[in-house]
Amino acid sequence: MASVVKFVRGIFRRKIGKVEVISDVPAAADPGDDAERTRLAQADSGEQAWRQWGPYLSERAWGTVREDYSEHGTAWDYFPHDHARSRAYRWNEDGMAGVCDDRQTFCFALALWNGADPILKERMFGLGSDGGNHGEDVKEYWWYQDSTPTHSYMRWRYHYPQARYPYDDLVSVNGLRGRDETEYELVDTGIFDDNRYWAVTVDYAKASPTDMCVLITVANRGDEEARLHVLPTLWFRNTWAWGLPGRDAVPTITGADARLVGEHGILGQLVLAGDGEPTPLLCDNETNAERLWDLPGRSPYPKDGINDHVVSGAATVNPAGEGTKGALHYVLDVPAGGQAEIRLRLTLTAPPPSTAPAPALELGTDFETTLAARRAEADTFFARIIPDTVPAAEAHVARQAIAGLMWGKQFYHFDVQQWLDGDPGSAPPPPGRRHGRNSAWWHMNSFDVISMPDPWEYPWYAAWDLAFHCVTIARVDPGFAKAQLVLLLREWYLHPNGQIPAYEWAFADVNPPVHAWAALRVFEIDGGRDFDFLARVMHKLLLNFTWWVNRKDVNGNNVFEGGFLGLDNVGPFDRSAALPVAGVLEQSDGTGWMAMYALNLLDMALALAQHDPTYADIATKFFEHFAYIAGAAYKQGLWDDEDSFFYDQLRLPDGSKVPLKVRSVVGLLPLAATTRLSAKTLHRLPELAARLRWFLTHKPEYADVLGARRLAPDGRQQRLLSMVGPDQVVRLLARMLDEEEFLSPYGLRTLSRQHLDKPFTVSLGGQDFTVGYEPAESTSGLFGGNSNWRGPIWMPTNFLLIHALRDYAAFFGDDLLIEYPTRSGVKRTLGEIADDLSHRLISLFVPDDWGRRPIYGACDLFQRHPDWKDLIAFPEYFHGDNGAGLGAWHQTGWTALIADLILTTRR
Repeated sequence: MASVVKFVRGIFRRKIGKVEVISDVPAAADPGDDAERTRLAQADSGEQAWRQWGPYLSERAWGTVREDYSEHGTAWDYFPHDHARSRAYRWNEDGMAGVCDDRQTFCFALALWNGADPILKERMFGLGSDGGNHGEDVKEYWWYQDSTPTHSYMRWRYHYPQARYPYDDLVSVNGLRGRDETEYELVDTGIFDDNRYWAVTVDYAKASPTDMCVLITVANRGDEEARLHVLPTLWFRNTWAWGLPGRDAVPTITGADARLVGEHGILGQLVLAGDGEPTPLLCDNETNAERLWDLPGRSPYPKDGINDHVVSGAATVNPAGEGTKGALHYVLDVPAGGQAEIRLRLTLTAPPPSTAPAPALELGTDFETTLAARRAEADTFFARIIPDTVPAAEAHVARQAIAGLMWGKQFYHFDVQQWLDGDPGSAPPPPGRRHGRNSAWWHMNSFDVISMPDPWEYPWYAAWDLAFHCVTIARVDPGFAKAQLVLLLREWYLHPNGQIPAYEWAFADVNPPVHAWAALRVFEIDGGRDFDFLARVMHKLLLNFTWWVNRKDVNGNNVFEGGFLGLDNVGPFDRSAALPVAGVLEQSDGTGWMAMYALNLLDMALALAQHDPTYADIATKFFEHFAYIAGAAYKQGLWDDEDSFFYDQLRLPDGSKVPLKVRSVVGLLPLAATTRLSAKTLHRLPELAARLRWFLTHKPEYADVLGARRLAPDGRQQRLLSMVGPDQVVRLLARMLDEEEFLSPYGLRTLSRQHLDKPFTVSLGGQDFTVGYEPAESTSGLFGGNSNWRGPIWMPTNFLLIHALRDYAAFFGDDLLIEYPTRSGVKRTLGEIADDLSHRLISLFVPDDWGRRPIYGACDLFQRHPDWKDLIAFPEYFHGDNGAGLGAWHQTGWTALIADLILTTRR
């Protein structure tokens, strides 16, 4: 086994783990008696590949761009859910509660059958944007309850109806509903009303990096005895059917007694053993071409063979007990209110070539000891992350948020050039693909484990989402967080022109430039010592900053465009499409993001200059660039002095301007462009100090963004560099902290509530474009699908604005008091306001005085049922008035920032 582990570990280090060598365990987190920290240290140093196996299997591979070979990019139609059980995937795999290795050579997941459904439950069902009234939406309920960063211990929970799953009902009712109606969810069908469902829990515990103990617990919540078919499934990802040279070797899985034995030419021998007396069922991970297209297939026992055999008794499993996909078929009769357990062990037992008989795997005392030890070690690890000063309800939320992030790591394989060309063993793709989606990103070649926004609605990485993920991930695994930030800047991701890829649906879309901000946060959380990481990130970000300056400042006036910038439908028209009239859309958020970006790079250069004086020149450059960007926002008219707000504006060809007076988060984001320069820093870097003095002497018009000075707590002078100067900050905060505008009981809305009664309308090109306050899902078809920035509360922008308030608080101290809420007559410091905003966001997730969590709205099942109420989801965004969760239901990614807020406010 040693040679196999060494080989795979080398691959991990080359692609993901190459960045691991730059990380180290924080000095304040000496492993000591913390076994999980010891494993992290071993993984970071390359001593043991504890991250090699993990929950890297997606919840959805169908309906994705990677699997779409259509001419016009109709991904949901080209590979629908109905094909998923029968059609071999090209680029990745999916499954429930799944794990795989970091190359996705093998996959292991859970399949279930209640005896009533038309198909096995092998993957989560949901609707695409053409099937729902708002957008992509999963129609299942599962929760990521726990995971350590090395995945030494994990827990997953799923509620599976005992009655026939209402596939057709969900499709037909949602298809009839309009955008002014809510989504029709599984709970709305009444299928859980009588408690007739299975509560299925899967626990994983690693005995070694390649030895997993698996405990499946199925609990019958109904009032009658019921039968459940449980099929733990092992298969190899199909890499042999595509006609690629040297990759046509077919692995095998054989089944006998209560185990499956896999033989793979690179991986070696892999054994899945179970207790009891299951029946091994084998087929091949090959497409059932006869079912789908009435064509002959590669195997008489294709991918859906186990499904057809269990559901209808068809002779579709290999009687010889061999294939590339296998399951151990358990049939459990469980009394009312009772439960049953299945023990499994998944182990890499021999290196290639593995000719020796597979050994027996221990499922008794050693299994119990390993599971108990890993659970206890997880508790010890998180006790150091989440101190006892955190209230129990908040600690529960923080731990589940981190668990969701850990389960959100997915293996991501996508060679864009190969995808554009097609595989030798397949029909050539339509010619239109050569000029369609992602055709300019032919250099992209992904083969990595990446943190995803969520494993179903967004089973592909998104650059600005990932930046926020890394801030929370750094709390538990700074090595992985740093590796992720570096990864998207590597040559096989970053475009040759310097653009960071946005996401799979359109790599060329423009996401907000938050990578530098996230890198600084991760650097600080990790102890502020890994200067190699900071330098490595900064070198690539210099390319990206240049791309922004060259591509997104059309007029060269330091006021930036950028398109929708991740905020989808926040404006009166689609900011990612062609404008309704000739001209340029100059954006307050684009300009604010770039001012923040310049300050982030300034802060990086200042940190690096402590060890390398050559970075002093770079610090001076970004100091100046910030001054020009921040000054331009006022000079070019983005700041409206009468309204005390920043607005986007259309600059027409004749030089005239049309201000788009929408009071939205677009006008608040300039607050995030702020940092402080201490007297100590200026003394250490005299060239920067001299340039600052020169600026204030010869360019006094920049005094508002450069000139604020005051004494720091240490008695030394400090300067505030801020796009929103001291005079403007009080006025802008009066808007932001007004309960009739942005301030809600649960955080900051993305659009002023004043637009409920006073929608903004602008007439352009003979059309009227309107923005009104919509606190929940969007009622228009404008860019965004189920994403709405016209009123709901979003975690990432709230987080940035809270972080900005803390920066201002560090400068002003207790001397600046702001009325909070506006017109309340109560004044508070900026630090107190940041804390209160954090508590408002935290209150979304914790039970209120009536025991109800705002995220679950009016759904009594989630609010009151003892089996549901403490299982926490992390929705994409939240109702602007009542806090109910909206959008993607498992979007733990940036919503996991709630854990960072809890740890910060309870510090």
